[in-house]
Amino acid sequence: MADPTATETAPSITVTNLTFTFPDHSIGLRNVSLNLPPSSRTLLIGANGAGKTTLLRLLSGKRLAPTHTISIAGLDPFKEHLSGVTYLGLEWVLNPIVRTDIGVRELLRSVGGDAYPERRDELVAVLDIDLEWRMHAVSDGERRRVQLAMGLIRPWRILLLDEITVDLDLLSRSEFLGWLKGETERRACTIVYATHILDNLASWPTHLVHMSQGRVKEWGEVEKFDLGKGKETGNSVLGELVLGWLREDLVERGPRNGKVGSEGKTYADGGLGGYGQEGKK
Repeated sequence: MADPTATETAPSITVTNLTFTFPDHSIGLRNVSLNLPPSSRTLLIGANGAGKTTLLRLLSGKRLAPTHTISIAGLDPFKEHLSGVTYLGLEWVLNPIVRTDIGVRELLRSVGGDAYPERRDELVAVLDIDLEWRMHAVSDGERRRVQLAMGLIRPWRILLLDEITVDLDLLSRSEFLGWLKGETERRACTIVYATHILDNLASWPTHLVHMSQGRVKEWGEVEKFDLGKGKETGNSVLGELVLGWLREDLVERGPRNGKVGSEGKTYADGGLGGYGQEGKK
């Protein structure tokens, strides 16, 4: 089957003065504004509880954002029909069905693998998947590879990744990120990737977004942050840049005071000091 995104223009992502409040009145995001251009690859950086998961879920349309605050290719991802948005988070491997005695071939077929055989075979090769695997007998890292293949077989226009490579070994992760970079160069698609793992990433992103306590502290094209030339130096500079950000965030945030949320932590309206618990859709 032909790639339906082959002749389209890659979508941009625009966020304008986005403030998001949970039902318990805790603040998840505060006055977030971003403009991520078509075909960009953005690293979303921040400590646990910075608001990254909340932002990604709002971008994916899994949560309702205030009117006129999020636009993807000119559309509201929650209110309007918006095809081609894929969100991949950590919840999938916790689904009991992927720990049962079911085969990889069946899983890939169930999400359209037969309709996109070239993409299926490419992802199987890139992620080093054995089609004879049974899901009850593989490791978490191998389950993660299958999840990625399942989520990416159908061509997407916006890809939102939430710490999705945490279980991958170094080689698998490198091959996968190289494939994603190639996707944005071959097709009309845009990626936002939240991660704490920065190894071998200096040459991957086009943009960086630094989040802390539900806010975007700074963002822009990679060139703005002067990561330096050369692969080895660039990776070292990227790591030092992010470490500096996180140390500053920790001082600004202060002690947690024993208040711990479960997944995406949120910040109370008064001074951004307390945590609420992110609900799930």
